[in-house]
Amino acid sequence: MRLAAIDIGSNAIRLQITKVIEYEKLITFKKLQYVRFPLRLGQDVFANKQISTYNQERFLKLMSAYKTLLELYQVDHYYGCATSAMRESKNGKELAQRAQDELGLKINIISGMKEAEMINSVISLDLDDKIYLHVDVGGGSTELNFYYKQKKVASKSFKIGSVRRMEHYDSPKVWNEIEKWVKDELKGHKEKVTAIGTGGNINKIYELSPRASKRKISLENIMRVQDYLRNLTMDELLNRLQLNPDRADVIVPASEIYVHAMMAAGAKNMMVPDVGLKDGINYYLFEKYYPSRGKIFVKNS
Repeated sequence: MRLAAIDIGSNAIRLQITKVIEYEKLITFKKLQYVRFPLRLGQDVFANKQISTYNQERFLKLMSAYKTLLELYQVDHYYGCATSAMRESKNGKELAQRAQDELGLKINIISGMKEAEMINSVISLDLDDKIYLHVDVGGGSTELNFYYKQKKVASKSFKIGSVRRMEHYDSPKVWNEIEKWVKDELKGHKEKVTAIGTGGNINKIYELSPRASKRKISLENIMRVQDYLRNLTMDELLNRLQLNPDRADVIVPASEIYVHAMMAAGAKNMMVPDVGLKDGINYYLFEKYYPSRGKIFVKNS
């Protein structure tokens, strides 16, 4: 069976096509195709409350290309979902309807809580009984989730993300809200908190840290990378580090959110699993159309 996830974010739009392999009671997700296109819908929405005509047309061209890939790979089931930018846009529903009418491609505009649930479905597979704070920083929103004894015990979505922060559309109030919410949820817990970071920016920060290992990075090293990046010019970010343009301008704003959440929780280390919403979507499709029936699930290979 072949599954596909379309993740329409505020900073980029991703397509991942996955083959589900069952062998000797093991289920493996094998990645067949991954495309990330830097269409920054959030820049329109956070400034003007709607997606421009220009970017609407670019969006529909991109969806047409993605639909062609779905057909070429003979995908059995797909799920297209849009997050912060489209759910806040005055014309987001209209654009999703155009994709349905003109391309036959269904786009679901999901809530921050639904977004968090989908990512959590793959994050929770590897947790033990300790307490974890999952921080998922997108372009327009940040989802925070607490896990304790392998169960999610609290979750909240905040209107702050890498693009919103870069463009200074984040409210000073939201920083205090994050800190208060984290500390309130930790009342009564004496265990040390380990953070879990998801999103393209924390993965790049992990890659840039020479001291990171085994998909884990310390708060100290995140801040070292943050300081290093702050002192580079845009030309150096693009050419010396070879960051994509749509990563180079948001990586420091995103790092500030991760650091703020970790400091509020007193977390000294962050796990950085190489998963995101696209993986959660594929797992959602797998559970819906192909229940595991006790089989052991193995993530992407």
